[in-house]
Amino acid sequence: MKQLLLIYNPTSGKGGSANNLSLIVDTMTKAGWLVTAYPTQEKEDAVRAAAQLGPRFDRVVCCGGDGTLSETASGLLGIQDPPMLGYIPAGSTNDCAATLKIPTAYGKAARLAAGDGHPMRWDIGTLNSRPFVYVAAFGAFTGVAYDTPQDLKNTFGHLAYVMAGIASIPTIAPYHIRLEYDGQILEDDFFYGMVCNTHSIGGMKNIPTDWVKLDDGLFEVILVKKPMSIGEIGAGIQALLHPTTVQGGSALLSFHASSLTISSETPIPWTVDGEYGGSYTQCKLENHCQALTIMAGPLEEPN
Repeated sequence: MKQLLLIYNPTSGKGGSANNLSLIVDTMTKAGWLVTAYPTQEKEDAVRAAAQLGPRFDRVVCCGGDGTLSETASGLLGIQDPPMLGYIPAGSTNDCAATLKIPTAYGKAARLAAGDGHPMRWDIGTLNSRPFVYVAAFGAFTGVAYDTPQDLKNTFGHLAYVMAGIASIPTIAPYHIRLEYDGQILEDDFFYGMVCNTHSIGGMKNIPTDWVKLDDGLFEVILVKKPMSIGEIGAGIQALLHPTTVQGGSALLSFHASSLTISSETPIPWTVDGEYGGSYTQCKLENHCQALTIMAGPLEEPN
């Protein structure tokens, strides 16, 4: 019988993963798996469990929020021949589930994670060797995607809100950075930067779907300078609300890159997959093309 390791965070989603554990295990058993369940005990425990236990299993499935998925992927990344990964979303935001077209209902997600229908090769990023699965960001309002009321998220989207906030608060200071990427050099003052591989940030699906490919070895990079006029804010918002027009501009720069080196005179704090990722004067971001295989949903199926 095939063996499956289920790593679940019992506190994610107000305990939803623990409350639905019987349903999840039963669904996977019916799919032909012998399931071993491991409840995480503390922060970073999923990293250790995936790294140490993962090689013994044919598949590793994690149940929790985006942080649990990020930790599990981080643990699997260190395995020479990592098993296939499955994900059952149980968090409050579930950006990765939205991007990967994974349903949020526990039974449906468990059937997808235990099935054979839609395996997808998935790029994984690292920030100074720390893995991340969908976003690393720095600068003003870095946490706004996780703290903003849903009505504001639906109306504007994360980056438009950031641009408006930067323009309205004169005391916000930019970071002067030198950025090297794929043979290019860029040096300027930036208030916000995001290196990502996702369609959704903080529950806001304002990343152009035709601009993002999850397995092409390229990050989507967005940098924001201070908007100096209402016109620039409006142009940035229009670019973000209409995917086909996203491009470089006076306040918003966007491009693809496989690796980046960012240098600054003062330490820059980073957010990695929604968690604090450390402060650095120099950091290296690398895209590990198709590093893992994950069970994703069909593109035509709604979440």
